[in-house]
Amino acid sequence: MSLSTSHTDRSSKFLKDLGIYAIGNLGSKIITFAMVAVYTHFIDKSDMGYYDLCLTVIFLILPFVTLQLRDGAFRFLLETNDGEQRSQIVTFVYRTLLYSTAISLVATVLLAMFTSIDYVWYCFVLLIVMSFYEVVTQVARGLGDNVAFVTAGIISSLGIGVFSIVFVVVLPWGITGIFIANILARIVALAYLEMHMKIIATYFKFKIDIKQVSRDLIKYSLPLMPGALCWWLTGSSDRWFINHFVGLDANGVYAVAFRFNSIILILATIFYQAWQETAILQYNSPDRDKFFSKMFNSYIAVLAILLTAYSFTLKICYPVIVNANYQESVNYLYLMGISAVIFSLSAFFDMGYQCAKDTVSTLPAIIFATIINLVCNLLLVRYFGVYGAIVTSIITYLALFVWRLHDMKRYFKLTLYRSSIIAVAIILIGAIPFYFIDSMWLLLVYMIAACAVLLVTIPQETRAELRNKIQRKIGL
Repeated sequence: MSLSTSHTDRSSKFLKDLGIYAIGNLGSKIITFAMVAVYTHFIDKSDMGYYDLCLTVIFLILPFVTLQLRDGAFRFLLETNDGEQRSQIVTFVYRTLLYSTAISLVATVLLAMFTSIDYVWYCFVLLIVMSFYEVVTQVARGLGDNVAFVTAGIISSLGIGVFSIVFVVVLPWGITGIFIANILARIVALAYLEMHMKIIATYFKFKIDIKQVSRDLIKYSLPLMPGALCWWLTGSSDRWFINHFVGLDANGVYAVAFRFNSIILILATIFYQAWQETAILQYNSPDRDKFFSKMFNSYIAVLAILLTAYSFTLKICYPVIVNANYQESVNYLYLMGISAVIFSLSAFFDMGYQCAKDTVSTLPAIIFATIINLVCNLLLVRYFGVYGAIVTSIITYLALFVWRLHDMKRYFKLTLYRSSIIAVAIILIGAIPFYFIDSMWLLLVYMIAACAVLLVTIPQETRAELRNKIQRKIGL
């Protein structure tokens, strides 16, 4: 097989996986996106802010309940087709989740006895359901059924949409309705996975030796737990600083902007999921550095296109989509988008640690970024409010990106193309028209012109592969 053929085959597989993940993620997140508009019309800003804080705490606890087995299960299942090894991994995963559920139940009982936290039991149930959902969907993905993985995501989001209409709009239960909708939707998705794949029926064994696999999985997953805590602090501490220095209303407005901005992160996640599988399987290929460099530079151009097209389109449509009480959140979108792009680029380098199973080495950079995040939030949010939190995110992820760019030389070497510098320049220049132009037509002109230039910056080989794939799909 020639080098060019090898590149084409790997790229074709990547694009196929990208298409599968795109269908699942976009289908599910469009529904989630629509729910933001619903929530802003039926939930008060202070209530929305409180629910966002509840979710923040749940995401903090989630890695400790799951022991980060979502990552370990996928990584180890992906590289084995042996039924016995798969049974060992799945059995260990389910046993661990059951033990964590029991411990969490005891902790919640004690918490309910000695505190008066609102919605504490709803938080507990959502935490457990999310724990099983996060891990089991990755088990399905590790077993090779990407279609089931994305279908479960669509079912979950569709369930959230339907149940939200019932419990938030028809029965105006407010935050309670949101909790119930999220809980029921994930239960339905888990039921689908079991009926479709029969994971428990096929792989869960009461009497099976799991000592070796448990040691390997724990060795891989446990170092990710302090990293998850740091990621929580980095990604969620801004809410607590905004709540403390500015107030719950501002936190509710910020939460709406963040949910819109998360569309960029979702699109980046589609790439990440497809790239994760491709990178792990191709890590030992002889032309790895060239292949990885092509993917990285293509990724920069694609992210720049996404940020430009999405942000400017959203600004034009914002008055129609979002309730008047939340309109000020449009001012945060572009800078938050820049933060999301930098974070997504730094996440690209996760593959080095995952491919080499060197998860311990992820910690120094994450701890460094967390310290920067907390210090900057403390200094900036006090004086600049929500903008201080957004600038903090940009500084944090930029520091993480620089660290990892240097650290990745241990695993693979990337070549940065000149066209990528152009893409970065367009991202930065885009802030000027976004914040200083209100004319819809001028915004459209800039968006179209910028996207046209960015399309040219995508590496020629990638453009050709995309064009050929599209032509095959439409039968040309």
